[in-house]
Amino acid sequence: MAISNSILIPVEEYLSTVYEPDVDYLEGQLEDRNVGEKDHGKLQLKVAKLLDTGQWFVAIETRIEVSQNRFRAPDVCVYEREPEEQVFRSAPFVVIEILSPEDRMSRMQRKMEDFYNPGCANIWILDPWRRRAYRYDGQSLIEVPDHLVTQDSRLSLNIAGLF
Repeated sequence: MAISNSILIPVEEYLSTVYEPDVDYLEGQLEDRNVGEKDHGKLQLKVAKLLDTGQWFVAIETRIEVSQNRFRAPDVCVYEREPEEQVFRSAPFVVIEILSPEDRMSRMQRKMEDFYNPGCANIWILDPWRRRAYRYDGQSLIEVPDHLVTQDSRLSLNIAGLF
């Protein structure tokens, strides 16, 4: 849901403004992010803790430039090394989105495409209410029954340990 009432916001204004909660920037429009509820927040924290082993750089709700006029802030992202910039310009190694009750699949599809197109090959979606996990393969969501694993098998999450 856009919150800027069709007033185009310059990218410089978006990047220099703090929104509470943060919003995504899509070609001049601001889009609310579903910030979730308790179950969303608990799962987000748990995932970040499980991934923060010292081998990876893990960030929560940090802005990523996915194209020249589009910025997203995924629930959790993982990089092989810590980016130097404050707003990340390169594709993460892994993006993890946690569904909120208000999320719609059409909106989630656009988000997945935005992360996939600049080069993030590992996109995972977690549904805390249905206790299910999915990976995005560039075209569709595939339910994963036991372990989420990156394409190169260097990183994995045991789904049973998440929910």
